[in-house]
Amino acid sequence: MDQAVVGLLTENIISILSNEASLLWGARDAIENIKDELISMRSFLADADRKGVGSEGERTWVANVRDMAYDVEDIIGNFMYHMNRQRIGGRSSWILHHTIYFPRNLWMRHQTATKIQKINGKIKGAIPERNQRYGIDRIEGTSSKDNQKWVVRHAESSLFFKEDELVGIEKKRQLIMDWLMDGEPHLTVISIVGMGGSGKTTLAANIYNNEDVKKPFDCCAWITISQAYELEEILRSLIKEFHESRKETNPADLNSMNYRLLVKTLVNYLEKKRYLLVLDDVWDTNLLDEIKVSLRDSCFGSRIILTTRKEDDVACHQMGGKHHIHKMELLLTEEAWELFCKKAFSSSPNGNCPPELKSFAQELVGKCDGLPLAIVALGSVMYSKNMSEWNEIYNSLNWSLSKNPKLEAVKSILLLSFNDLPYQLKHCFLYCSLFPEDHEIRRKRLIKLWMAKGFVEQDKRSMPEEVAESYLLELIFRSMLQVVERNEFGRPKRCKMHDILRELALSISEREKIGVVHVGREEMTDCEARRISIHKTDGEVKSFTSMSKLRSFLVFNKMLKTLPFRSKMLRVLDLEDAPIDDLPDEVFKLFNLRYLNLRGTLVKELPKSVGRLQNLQTLDIRDTKLEVLPCEIGELQNLRHLILHQFTRNWNDFKFVIGPRTPSNICRLKNLQAVSYLEIKGDLLKQIRSMTQLTSIGLTNVKAADEVDLCDSIHNMKLMRSLCILVTNAEETLRMDALSSPPTNLQKLLLSGKLEKVPLWFHSLQSLTALFLYWSRLEEDLLPQIAALPHLRRLELINAYVGKQLCFSTGFLQLTRLRIRNFPQLNEIIIEKGVMPNLKSLEIISCMQLNTVPKGIEYLQNLQELLLESVSMELQNRIEGEGSVDFPKVQHIPNIYIY
Repeated sequence: MDQAVVGLLTENIISILSNEASLLWGARDAIENIKDELISMRSFLADADRKGVGSEGERTWVANVRDMAYDVEDIIGNFMYHMNRQRIGGRSSWILHHTIYFPRNLWMRHQTATKIQKINGKIKGAIPERNQRYGIDRIEGTSSKDNQKWVVRHAESSLFFKEDELVGIEKKRQLIMDWLMDGEPHLTVISIVGMGGSGKTTLAANIYNNEDVKKPFDCCAWITISQAYELEEILRSLIKEFHESRKETNPADLNSMNYRLLVKTLVNYLEKKRYLLVLDDVWDTNLLDEIKVSLRDSCFGSRIILTTRKEDDVACHQMGGKHHIHKMELLLTEEAWELFCKKAFSSSPNGNCPPELKSFAQELVGKCDGLPLAIVALGSVMYSKNMSEWNEIYNSLNWSLSKNPKLEAVKSILLLSFNDLPYQLKHCFLYCSLFPEDHEIRRKRLIKLWMAKGFVEQDKRSMPEEVAESYLLELIFRSMLQVVERNEFGRPKRCKMHDILRELALSISEREKIGVVHVGREEMTDCEARRISIHKTDGEVKSFTSMSKLRSFLVFNKMLKTLPFRSKMLRVLDLEDAPIDDLPDEVFKLFNLRYLNLRGTLVKELPKSVGRLQNLQTLDIRDTKLEVLPCEIGELQNLRHLILHQFTRNWNDFKFVIGPRTPSNICRLKNLQAVSYLEIKGDLLKQIRSMTQLTSIGLTNVKAADEVDLCDSIHNMKLMRSLCILVTNAEETLRMDALSSPPTNLQKLLLSGKLEKVPLWFHSLQSLTALFLYWSRLEEDLLPQIAALPHLRRLELINAYVGKQLCFSTGFLQLTRLRIRNFPQLNEIIIEKGVMPNLKSLEIISCMQLNTVPKGIEYLQNLQELLLESVSMELQNRIEGEGSVDFPKVQHIPNIYIY
């Protein structure tokens, strides 16, 4: 992890050298020198990371290197803060800068250079001397290798589990056995994927040990792969395992064979055989590419089972023939309880939990969140404990992974996943642990936080937001984060950390002085952590005022009323839903601030001094009391995301979203990517025509007379992906016929207002995935105009059509979600066979004239959810109960909700 710390700091320093050259004279040489040293230190730490830091001396040495890097960051951060204070503030500040401040600046440059040179001297002198004195460079790291050997042994022990020790694998086992024995003559690969400890190996071992499974195969082999595998050894193991499965003698010269001979031997041996091979715990596709040369498809029906934690590349990797993927789900509550009882109460009568322990035990099992490895480990810890020991563990419901030897298995296995991450992803993963337990983290929020912290690498071919999203997907594919909800595009909308992975991340963060979580039990007066997350407090945070090294301050407590502002280096201030109604002036002196989240607070205004936040990238003031934005908002040249609006939450009200009045000089923000929602006043619509870089915009208070300016502005925004337009009131007409062609990449379109006809350009929305039409009150049938859109996945219609019948007669091939709301005259919905074949969710709300279910609803065989709200009693009665008239048409739908 120390390599990740130094790697990130080095990149940040290189960025400063590139972007702030004009401020660095007098200290630049010293910073350049330290940059070179940091690069060398990073290389050293990478080596230490690979071989594994085992001894106390090594750990102390590596910690010293990390602390040196932190000191460099603090010195440069203070220097940049001081030098930029005079860069903002207009002419009067310029005069002060060249008179009173100039000598002080010279002194600051000299002090900074001196401090950096002093650290450089330590790095070049004291650290190497200490290294030589204590022989650090002569010590070979062993802990990483030993840990990998232990994990391999632990995995292979799954081959010897008894059937009655296993829980919840019956359906999973049957599915994979069906794939193994389906008669397919070509080679079939079955990937079992899931997070560490989810039971992948146990499931594979249970199947592999089944003699009925092995019977059709000529030979079988089980190979457990370590992260530091040697290909030749794997090939030798394969040859040995295949021979031993047939009770044959191994080739005499096997140990002396080189790679070419090993491959030749294996190819010849398997040439006319049907084999079963398990590759357990595969970490990268290189192994699969290297080994598949030996595992040719002989069309005899051979099968390969591989287990992996990596869904995106390893699990999907093609080795020829057919491919199946089984994703391991965590245990259900009943299954988790059964497994725990087998381990914790095996000596009790019938293996049952004593009544006096049941409430304790159930809460402890709940902490495992269905992870089999954790449940087994916890059961072993609790075995034969007395009541006082149960009380002690219950009262500290956290996973002390470093303190309890019996939980070491959990830590060792999960650490493999963490250590395999690139250093940027290590930081991103650890940052997620600052969110509360079981908190559902919004994708957009997380991406903006990572960007603000400097975790996202620069890529000339991609936007930072796209790079950050690729990091999120990588963590999900590696089973380090769990998707809770996906949007209509299939992208993760909300995710969370498994409780035990979060505990692991927190322990690493605290050890490396990266981040801590305050839950109200401890006093944190001298904390050196860079990030603090407040989960519980009595409203006061006086104990935090000495934390001058703070870079991130996040609040998840609705009692907090005071804030710490001694840290000049703060980059992230996240106060979402905190009961703050006024922001002190100190907030707007935080020159380094990149992210300011005031969503859901009681803040009523932003002062003019907001213009000082020159590095701000994200300003989120959604659902606050703000009514007007100051003109100084136009000075925030690095601003990328501006979230302004409030939802009224009343979808039967035309004005469901409102936003503060916005100055026209917002058009000066040339880095702004997304803004929602701007209230159109004066000539603002003409001004935003120049904001061609926008990818997302929402506009309110639009009038029919704005048609030309509106369409001209939209036509210029070639990068636009999301467009939302709301007219002034329910009687105002939305005119957009002057738009000759919409943005090519437009994915989301929301139009709220009366439409005289369906816009002519609707048919050209070839990239559109979501369409929302509110209060359009069209007299012509909309559906034929949009039925052929190739990527449309979500369609939401609120009072969009005044006719009595909606007929889905063709198309909508990708549609997964349909909402029909507030159609006062609608009395019939018709769905032809073959239309909307992928629809999963259908909602019909406030359509009181509709007395029957949609005709043809029985054709929607993939429909998972039908929601009816504020509909006629006649419609309800037709589907409620097995004897109801229309029940046979909807009985295939798993979830039916009627409100």
